[in-house]
Amino acid sequence: MEGLVFLNALATRLLFVLHSLVGVWRVTEVKKESWYWLLALLNLLLFLETALTLRFKRGRGYKWFSPAIFLYLISIVPSLWLLELHHVTQYCSIQAEGTSQNISRKEVFNQTLTSSEQISRADDLIETAKVFVNNLSTVCEKVWTLGLHQTFLLMLIIGRWLLPIGVGITRDQLSQLLLMFVGTAADILEFTSETLEEQNVRNSPALVCAILVIWTWSMLQFPLDLAVQNVVCPVSVTERGFPSLFFCQYSADLWNIGISVFIQDGPFLVVRLILMTYFKVINQMLVFFAVKNFLVVVLQLYRLVVLALAVRASLRSQSEGPKGEHGCRGQTSESGSSPQDWQSESKEGLAIPLRGSPVTDDSQPTP
Repeated sequence: MEGLVFLNALATRLLFVLHSLVGVWRVTEVKKESWYWLLALLNLLLFLETALTLRFKRGRGYKWFSPAIFLYLISIVPSLWLLELHHVTQYCSIQAEGTSQNISRKEVFNQTLTSSEQISRADDLIETAKVFVNNLSTVCEKVWTLGLHQTFLLMLIIGRWLLPIGVGITRDQLSQLLLMFVGTAADILEFTSETLEEQNVRNSPALVCAILVIWTWSMLQFPLDLAVQNVVCPVSVTERGFPSLFFCQYSADLWNIGISVFIQDGPFLVVRLILMTYFKVINQMLVFFAVKNFLVVVLQLYRLVVLALAVRASLRSQSEGPKGEHGCRGQTSESGSSPQDWQSESKEGLAIPLRGSPVTDDSQPTP
């Protein structure tokens, strides 16, 4: 079992590193400068975390936080920022794309013919790999960037699933967390693909940076596991009043509400409203998702009020219980009679029957 935990921990982090290197490679291809390979040094933090986790935690995860997911974000997010800010990334000519694909197909055919005639099988595999890489390079940059966004979110979900679970989280809670991640990832992908593809947005670099900041802020919820962690409240918490009991009893629900209002749906709603009101970017999907974000925020606030009223009602019922018992005791003491008095009085009122004796009639003559 320990060997399987080690294997999962190591393989998952290796997938994170490989995907991060693909992002760095795309940046160097787009920028045409090799010094961008220095971004790969960010993976050293992930290597250090892997060594420490395998050494001290035996590959197991942590209770509230996933350092591997957080360091993976640090290694891949800068590459996605550079790709989104590149001015050529979002312009993709269909004609040029088709021409490049036709040229690449001809090159593949010619190179495979020459390789089959002149070189050995081992060299043929190397040549085929080079051709495959060249074909990937001819793919439109917009498609590459969208593909990296999609695989990035998929890696977060699959990686969190493969990582060994930490102490304090069950498999049931992990499944709930993964289902939440699936819905969250879909919303985040829709937000970036919908807003950044607008021409008015691309004409404003400051707006692009603002959208990327909101996108980066929304990604910070993935390393945290607080949304499914249920805290057992001690008895002394009820004596501290409403705030302590409220935050202790509904910690997971409050974390979900906080994520929705302050990390995801709330910021997304603000960005969409700015696009529609200030930049005059109005389309059917933008309006629909703005209404969706508004409804989610309102429903989350409504749930917050419901939880607060439930805690207040429970505190009121607990405070009224001891008072009712004390009132009953006071009434018995004020009546001036105790249970012993009632027993003695009842005994005095009882009539003790006498034993029946034979009755003689003196009027009858004796024989």
